Amino acid sequence: MKTLAVMVVRSFIPVFIVALSFFVLILEMVDLFANLWRYLNQDVSFAQIMMIQLMYLPKCVSFATPISVLFSTAYCLGESYSRNELIAVFGAGIPLFRFVIPLLAIGVVVSFLGFVFEENYVIDTFRQKNQMVKDALNESVTFSNSNVTVLGENIRTIYHTDYYNDQNNSLTGLIVTKRSEEGGFLQRIDAESALWNEEEGVWKLTKVRVFTVTAQDTIKELDYETLTDRDLTLPPENFRTVTNSVEEMRREEAKEWIEKLRRAGLPYREALTAYYNRFSFTFAPLVVALLSSAIGGRFRKNILLMSLLSSLVFSVIYYVTQMVMRLLATHGYIAPVVGAWFALILFLVFGVLLMRNART
Repeated sequence: MKTLAVMVVRSFIPVFIVALSFFVLILEMVDLFANLWRYLNQDVSFAQIMMIQLMYLPKCVSFATPISVLFSTAYCLGESYSRNELIAVFGAGIPLFRFVIPLLAIGVVVSFLGFVFEENYVIDTFRQKNQMVKDALNESVTFSNSNVTVLGENIRTIYHTDYYNDQNNSLTGLIVTKRSEEGGFLQRIDAESALWNEEEGVWKLTKVRVFTVTAQDTIKELDYETLTDRDLTLPPENFRTVTNSVEEMRREEAKEWIEKLRRAGLPYREALTAYYNRFSFTFAPLVVALLSSAIGGRFRKNILLMSLLSSLVFSVIYYVTQMVMRLLATHGYIAPVVGAWFALILFLVFGVLLMRNART
């Protein structure tokens, strides 16, 4: 059995390396030609373009690994079947599941290494690649925002501003509502403008009207030319246009960012779904190894073509299913964790059913 496992691994690895190189090349070419006209319009040098593509290489490896495992497993099993090797294996009383255990073990190892590779290399290089594209194309990013409503850090204070200017950290048309622990109205502050005081960590308000509930349940109004309220300590970055991508953050950074969005009352479901998807994607090589092990032995003719075709078909179905579920999670129809894991679990169940009904 040990000799048989070595034979399976030796037949898999060369095919996997070639398949991974092929699919990485395809992804690199798709990204290059999608942006080539923009590079030419901005007279981006050949060296810059090559450096951008080099920074994109780890992300391509991450994307291409599952489909490469799928193709390599199906191809190796199809080759074994065409040479009647599987017939000899089954005739010796060895079931298909025992025969493909080395391939499933490779799927486990690739999944673990893929997660480490993603956290330590892919995230940083992908962030650098995106920044290099922006610099090369002279794309300016503004964090100024309009019509912003956020929750304060204690979630009992609500900020609404007509416009946030990121250049000088100022707010225009600010309305602050303070609530009691029970959610009742305590105070409303209207300010024509507000400027962030970095040293004191508070907002300095200008042309202010304050409405406060008195003990007699009446509204008291006071006017101020300037006012510094020590309760208004929400930092300016909470009012910025949300441009951060979870795909460009390490795990702890992404977790803190999502919590920050949640506290501020900003949309966070898309970011949370992407965060969970990072973990579900880790197990994709293992699942596709199981799936391709169940279907690989069915090909006896045109093995290369059928293996490639099945890999592309299952990959498209998987990514489309994942995309649809992520959209549903983003818009609140399903939980983010369901949106991230549904496609993987669906293919896992499908692979188990195919394996149970596989011909041995």
